[in-house]
Amino acid sequence: MYPIQRCIGYSHDVTDLPAISPRRERTRERLLDAAAEVFARVGFGAASVEAIADAAGFTRGAFYSNFESKEALFLALIERQGRRHVAALEAAVARLDADVVRARHLNSDAIRSVLAAVTQGKVPESGWYLMNSEFELLAMRAPGIGAAWMAQQRAMRAELSGVLDRLLGGLGLRFTTDPAIAVELLLGAWAASARDASVAGEPEVAPEALEALVDLLITEA
Repeated sequence: MYPIQRCIGYSHDVTDLPAISPRRERTRERLLDAAAEVFARVGFGAASVEAIADAAGFTRGAFYSNFESKEALFLALIERQGRRHVAALEAAVARLDADVVRARHLNSDAIRSVLAAVTQGKVPESGWYLMNSEFELLAMRAPGIGAAWMAQQRAMRAELSGVLDRLLGGLGLRFTTDPAIAVELLLGAWAASARDASVAGEPEVAPEALEALVDLLITEA
């Protein structure tokens, strides 16, 4: 688990927290789904706790029994998205042809197909970019939120770099530089391409920058 609770001001270490019941987990998921829809529609700043709770079919009290604040909910939303990307990455590697993997002849096209499975090659809805950019600006202005944001981002990148390094090793491949740096470059290239495509109104992310980085950053072990 990423250190959301500690960063937002939770007074206990997450390892001390009791296990979340299935019912509460379903409530949290509904609140996260509702928040994603409300944030994308009206923006983070304009979204109220009441609107999010109402969209999920719950009361304000139910919201605060699951999330300390709107900021904590947003970070939980980012955490969930990150975990889904990691799961998509592992699933994409698992789908690679077994003979190709055993022969360790994984070509660039196969690597790109794995990356495409994670990014889905699609431009995220513009509402997501606006919401994310709005929260980043908030993080720059509010030191406490900024610290939480950066701690979470570092944790997510560290987990992703570890997963990628392990998966590449199993395929007889490796990064040509430190895995953390490689992941930073890959994420940055994809984010920039996706942002440009979103602003230009294009439905697909241009793959050239990401593909060039793949060729530079991944080689045989």
